Amino acid sequence: MSDARVTNLAKILTQYSIVVKRGMTVSIAATSAAETLVAACYEELIKLGCYPVVNMTPPGLNEILFRHGQAHHFNRATAFQKAAVRLADASIRIQSEINTRSLSSADPAKQAMLSKVTRPLSNVMLRKSWVLTLFPTTAYAQDAEMSLKDFEDFVYGATFADEANPVRAWEAIRRDQDRLIRKLKGADQIRIVGPGTDLTLSVRGRTFINSAGTHNMPSGEIFTGPIEESAEGVVQYDFPVCNAGREIDGIRLVFRKGVVVEASATKNEAFLKAMLDMDPGARRLGELGIGTNRNIQRFIKNILFDEKIGGTVHLALGKSYPETGGVNKSALHWDMIKDLRKGGALYVDGKLFQKDGRFV
Repeated sequence: MSDARVTNLAKILTQYSIVVKRGMTVSIAATSAAETLVAACYEELIKLGCYPVVNMTPPGLNEILFRHGQAHHFNRATAFQKAAVRLADASIRIQSEINTRSLSSADPAKQAMLSKVTRPLSNVMLRKSWVLTLFPTTAYAQDAEMSLKDFEDFVYGATFADEANPVRAWEAIRRDQDRLIRKLKGADQIRIVGPGTDLTLSVRGRTFINSAGTHNMPSGEIFTGPIEESAEGVVQYDFPVCNAGREIDGIRLVFRKGVVVEASATKNEAFLKAMLDMDPGARRLGELGIGTNRNIQRFIKNILFDEKIGGTVHLALGKSYPETGGVNKSALHWDMIKDLRKGGALYVDGKLFQKDGRFV
């Protein structure tokens, strides 16, 4: 039986999240596990007069790549890859893994090399209209410790695909976040406090961006790029970071003059340190984000949702977004989440801005 929420999500992606015009070429990338959403997006794009190009692959291909790939597979992009990103006018990317731990034994050095090679391709697509979303699979449901049905309800609730007029809901979030950004205009020092955490950083002269579903779906955050040399203090993250098939937990970072000078983790510490040593920019902050999506209140081990949890902040190591004014360069962009809902607070220039996850 078809799920009307899948059709609704496809309409959100094609009619709200990305900006399309008749005759545009739009790429759709997913695994075959997301076939119903891919087909729904394809249908909507055809109706809009676009040329959809589908790249729907079997799950598990990346595992094969890291197991059997040779040196040249990780140190240069192919002409086809370069042409594909150059010729696409917009893109829809759908996370749809059936095994989120398939890369748990992949060589971190190879993963770092591939990230460096593909970063320029990603930068080309980021300058165009794009959106990233997730199709609910059993693997994601298991990570979230939910049944598939409950996880589907969670996903479609977080994206507002279960509402009669989801676009109106996203427009309301945009207006609310615009109000927060106006309050932050001219701000300089941000202080984040909570259990194991007392970190200050500067956002002086930087721009806060309103993320309301036009690139990430779901969304619900405002973010900026901190001054690269400004972070001072310590942060103890409350949730594990799930990256490249690994789970890194108990992360604690100490910053001095914007640089991570101490790093530890209770789980997969070696992988954490390998990522920090990827390049010089990997040890600096590239993003400060404030989550606002009140339909997301639980951690599910997927950063697309977790960084939007209403009442949390996230700090990304590595690459800055140029539109914020950030200038940090790195092949890494790694979001880590601090929960402020129980005993946490956010101060802006010495004044309380958020307490226990609620704006004041």
